Amino acid sequence: MKTMKSTILVGCVLALLVGAALFTGCMGTGDGPTQPPEARESISVTGSTTVLPIAQLTADLFMDTHPKTEIQVSGGGSSVGIQAVGGGTADIGMASRDLKDAEKTQFPDLVSHVVALDGIALIVHPSNTVGPLTTAEVKAIYKGETVNWKGVGGPDETIVVVGRDSASGTREFFHDSVMEKEDFVATQLEKNSNGAVQQTVAQTPGAIGYVGLGYLDGSVKAVPIEVNGTPVDPSVATVTGGQYPIARSLNMFTDGEPTGVAQEYLDFILSPDGQRIVEEEGFVPVQ
Repeated sequence: MKTMKSTILVGCVLALLVGAALFTGCMGTGDGPTQPPEARESISVTGSTTVLPIAQLTADLFMDTHPKTEIQVSGGGSSVGIQAVGGGTADIGMASRDLKDAEKTQFPDLVSHVVALDGIALIVHPSNTVGPLTTAEVKAIYKGETVNWKGVGGPDETIVVVGRDSASGTREFFHDSVMEKEDFVATQLEKNSNGAVQQTVAQTPGAIGYVGLGYLDGSVKAVPIEVNGTPVDPSVATVTGGQYPIARSLNMFTDGEPTGVAQEYLDFILSPDGQRIVEEEGFVPVQ
């Protein structure tokens, strides 16, 4: 008798489960069985903090029109970006400099995509009365040969030298272009981003630093660079026209020719919408 009751109970439970499953199927949209959500295509972009605002803003706009795509953007410096894309941990590596010889040897398949041009601006505290500087005077400051602003026509105030850390492409370019590969002063304050340099200079009356054009605002004063006796302000116009002497290309690297979402994203950066963002961020469009 107990066995028969158990059998009946099990049968009832199974019937209820089957009925529930059928009911759930009937309560669908009416267009057939429910389909699993489509997978999102994802790429990662990392590296230069100079290129970072371009990458982030263009990625946001790209994802708005490509809802099935995810682009993860992070900084870390040019060397980080090159190592990441060369080592296969990122799809695109951002760099504010060209490849070093050692990187070309280590990652022979990297392909450069120039997305913008940029000038390196020397910045001081807004209260600093110093006038235009030659690149030779800037070099003397960063070597530690000139230690007081009065030595270059500024106030009687000790110079606080601010620069970038060793992972920075901006530092690498500055070291080659301005320092002519000579050593920086040992007391230089090394910062890990353009924003950190800008903030330090804005808060330190005696400081001097260097940043990309996109980081110029009212919190700091840009120092003109004297070229053949003529002061030249760092700007989009002077970089485009070739008058400003401390300028470079901004790059995105891929391991081989890009495909899929990476190719579409790079094409978008070079499109009118992408290059408009480049210009709005204070950089120089290349298209």
